[in-house]
Amino acid sequence: MKIGVPKEIKNHEYRVGLSPASVKELVHHGHHVTIETGAAAGIGRSDDDYRAVGASISETAEAIFAESEMIVKVKEPQPGECRQLSQGQLLFTYLHLAPDPQQTQLLLESGVTAVAYETVTGPDHSLPLLAPMSEVAGRLAAQAGAHCLERAQGGIGILLGGVPGTEPAHVLVIGGGVVGAQAAHICCGMGANVTILDRSIPRLRQLDIEFDGRVNCVYSTKEAIEKYALAADLLIGAVLLPGASAPKLVGRDLIKRMKTGSVVVDVAIDQGGCLETAKATTHEDPTYVVDGVVHYCVANMPGAVPQTSTYALNNATLPFTLSLANQGWRKAMQQDEHLLHGLNVHEGKLYYEAVAAAQGLESYDPHTLM
Repeated sequence: MKIGVPKEIKNHEYRVGLSPASVKELVHHGHHVTIETGAAAGIGRSDDDYRAVGASISETAEAIFAESEMIVKVKEPQPGECRQLSQGQLLFTYLHLAPDPQQTQLLLESGVTAVAYETVTGPDHSLPLLAPMSEVAGRLAAQAGAHCLERAQGGIGILLGGVPGTEPAHVLVIGGGVVGAQAAHICCGMGANVTILDRSIPRLRQLDIEFDGRVNCVYSTKEAIEKYALAADLLIGAVLLPGASAPKLVGRDLIKRMKTGSVVVDVAIDQGGCLETAKATTHEDPTYVVDGVVHYCVANMPGAVPQTSTYALNNATLPFTLSLANQGWRKAMQQDEHLLHGLNVHEGKLYYEAVAAAQGLESYDPHTLM
């Protein structure tokens, strides 16, 4: 199969779809891989590194989109990229379609077959291709939040862990999944007073054991969200409904009542955000202020640490990339129900119900394609 990897063009996105190690595996299996020149500069790898493992180098993204049977990316295709996709091509990347009607429409119009990393499932109901970036984003959320709490960044001017004789910051993490747990680990390690809210009692028990009682694990209700948000110096939104728009759990009225100079980090922004006041920002201009509360809502947080993120992502995606390339998407999905769950778009139709529901569109059962 002819596999193409264009350079990511989203603001300050330095990750790359395939690492040299992944390319070497694909070439070993008889596939032809083309990388856009400079695509991996952000992770410190050169075109020569890719040539050494058997890849070809293309001078333009246009050539890659025109000649490849399968496009492997990291972030969702931007409008100009969507318009270069065509029927018969396979796109394998993060899509996050639910809050993005424009991308959905452009992919439908292109006729491409689009498989989303974030909806591929695991045998334990996990999301194995989302998990590594959730780990990175959760840890970054703590770092970003601590930085934003500094007075020069508009924050309240509190050190996350405090020092002897002073009170540490109060941190509220909404959502006890991968993002929330990783954020709590870093905040707790820095000495903050951390509360995690979640609606799963078994998950709260698991977190209580994992943190050995050092984190306050509370069942999530509207009352609990209000209580702990008003006391919080830092609030981290870590809510996920797979493939669907994130629920708005923190309203504008509650934001208005939070401490002046407090910080909110909405990691759910890729799926529309779990704060009513959230809007996507970039690494170039990451924050804005609403009613005295600093908002950090960068939509590609792991792009800030592309070496860690690229290798972590490739470790998870490579087996699926190989399966799609070796067998073709239809046969690969016939043999792997979990990969079938990744199918979002095919030849002008939506095959992921949560995306269709979010946008008021018709969805189709992907099993009918098998």
